[in-house]
Amino acid sequence: MNLDLAKKALKKYFGYEEFRPMQDKIIQAIYQKKDCVVLMPTGGGKSMCFQIPAVTSEGLCVVVSPLISLMKDQVDGLLTNGIPAAYMNSTLTGADQLTVENEILNGKTKLLYVSPERLLSSGFFSFLKQANISLIAIDEAHCISQWGHDFRPEYTKLKLLKQHFNHVPIVALTATADKITRKDIINQLELKNPETFLASFDRPNLSLKVSPGKNRLQQIKDFIDLRSGESGIIYCLSRKNTEDLVQKLQVSGIQAAAYHAGMSSEERSKTQEEFVNDSISIICATVAFGMGIDKSNVRWIIHYSLPKNMEAFYQQIGRAGRDGLPSDTLLFYSFGDIIILRKFIEESNQKELLEAKLKRMQQYAESYICRRKILLSYFNEHLAEDCGNCDVCKNPPEQFDGTVIVQKALSAISRLNQRVGMTMVIDVLRGSGRKDIIQRNYHKIKTYGAGANLSNSEWQQFILQMINMGFIEVAYDDFNILKLTPESKEVLYNGKKVDLVRLSAIKKKDEAKKSVRTKKKRKHEIVRDELFEVLRQLRRNLAREKGVPPYLVFTDATLSEMSRLRPTNEADMSEISGVGQKKLEQFGEIFINEILKFIKDKSTSGAKISGTTTKVTLYYFNQGKSIEEIGKERGLNEDTIHSHLASLIEEGEKIDVSKFITPVEYQQVKHAVSATGNRDRLKDLYEDLNEEISYSKIRYALAMMNKA
Repeated sequence: MNLDLAKKALKKYFGYEEFRPMQDKIIQAIYQKKDCVVLMPTGGGKSMCFQIPAVTSEGLCVVVSPLISLMKDQVDGLLTNGIPAAYMNSTLTGADQLTVENEILNGKTKLLYVSPERLLSSGFFSFLKQANISLIAIDEAHCISQWGHDFRPEYTKLKLLKQHFNHVPIVALTATADKITRKDIINQLELKNPETFLASFDRPNLSLKVSPGKNRLQQIKDFIDLRSGESGIIYCLSRKNTEDLVQKLQVSGIQAAAYHAGMSSEERSKTQEEFVNDSISIICATVAFGMGIDKSNVRWIIHYSLPKNMEAFYQQIGRAGRDGLPSDTLLFYSFGDIIILRKFIEESNQKELLEAKLKRMQQYAESYICRRKILLSYFNEHLAEDCGNCDVCKNPPEQFDGTVIVQKALSAISRLNQRVGMTMVIDVLRGSGRKDIIQRNYHKIKTYGAGANLSNSEWQQFILQMINMGFIEVAYDDFNILKLTPESKEVLYNGKKVDLVRLSAIKKKDEAKKSVRTKKKRKHEIVRDELFEVLRQLRRNLAREKGVPPYLVFTDATLSEMSRLRPTNEADMSEISGVGQKKLEQFGEIFINEILKFIKDKSTSGAKISGTTTKVTLYYFNQGKSIEEIGKERGLNEDTIHSHLASLIEEGEKIDVSKFITPVEYQQVKHAVSATGNRDRLKDLYEDLNEEISYSKIRYALAMMNKA
């Protein structure tokens, strides 16, 4: 089977002209009946890698997914695109399950989504053996490995698939898996000489920013204020964090909802459904939220606290911008996050591994080099140039000679006998009058008050830099006290120079960037934004009527392209990325009419929209108005209206001109053109036709000939 068939299916069902990088190679390998391991970032198009082979091959593709909450959305999306699909899980009634089974056995279903529990349930393999299985896809395959960040014990039994369906190719897909996890996936599934595909993890549409964990609430409110109406997720470490944050946001007039494991399944389902359907824009959630979300128009992600590892962080920020449009991520980081996460690690039986992964996460947060380079290097990918879309690249930090500041901090730690934590060191440096400081005689040491010129937050950030540079270490197993290292002696005793980052410079540049972002947009951008919002409201209404999430009608990226190109006929609409055959039939005319109405309303209000005057004429013509009525409505003469309609015919609009020119008249014009070779000079043609056929009829005839 060749890729031509796959490419036709890509356009027919999904509305895309070209495959994304590596998709075609994966599909070709599946056509060749090879087992595959696919590592592709969230939003990179993993699902297409098995959905295209499924619809272009005989038989049934079985998709194993741990996400019951996501199955319905995935199946609804496929059905909306014209692909017969179904799911089987605990939410189905006995009658519904029987219907699904009958359609599978009758060959009417191309993709079946099942949970691992249902797949491994008694008798299910026997049922599947009655169907013609062409492909098995294991989604979220990192769950099969004990080294993965979301290990599911039931996944380890999936090796039975290869034992029961030895001839069927298996494709294991995940967005986050390091080398050890990928190797374990292959072993656990008993794959045969699999081909491994590692797509680029670079998501250039995602901006990356880390911010000190001070005044988080105000920072979050400012962040959301700049993104009014956009969907976003705020990840928190605890249930209490989510509930407290939601309450504070709601008091500030920001609509938000909580999501965590302490809620009932009904409450969680309701919250998730409202978010997917754009009824709620903001979710404050523990890490339990998101894996079951296939929502393409999440525009931002905030981490209220530091994630426990880079895999989790990457997967969570990957839930933004799945449609490829620009999206923002913000990570708050404080020393307290490290302490909390360390406590979690102490209770784990994988302490060494988790400590190493947390350290990498900490290095990312504390770094002052391009963050994308750090993120990609974790997944063994090298980025040659700075990304230009992270806070470090946008605001290159100003460094200064911080040797004296470092010496003061190290001296204080030494004089405090390396027996206190960060808070106490800072209070001593700033000359705090705390009762316990006086009781312990810490006010008598030489460095007491030596750092009073710096704020508490400045000292926190500078000490974090010292920790990251190896001048200070934290005794996590001894109440997080600060200790000196061999490197610190070079600074204290040998005059080693240390450069620190001047955080005030970063703050000033952030404020300048915020000011630029809130400047008034240019007029043509406002027109486009208004049309986008009109189309988004139309999408929301259609989604409610059909009972599906709005992004399953069209993604934000597709609406954005419609808003920019303003298609006003089926031919142009079919060229919009994301408009497949089924969606064109279902929604094409509705969106075309809305675009035409928008253009007409703007024209009536006096707004000038380049190249749209003929579209306004088309709008009135489609409303059944006569040439005379259109002319009066628009203040134009009838010849101009006829000229507009002729131009629209050439552009591919379906306009019935039988009331304006007869077939005999058309043939007369056509004969005159053929005899003289003249298609341009209307006056000459008018005279050649003995002035018996009007200019407007000649225009219509020429338009029909040019279109042909």
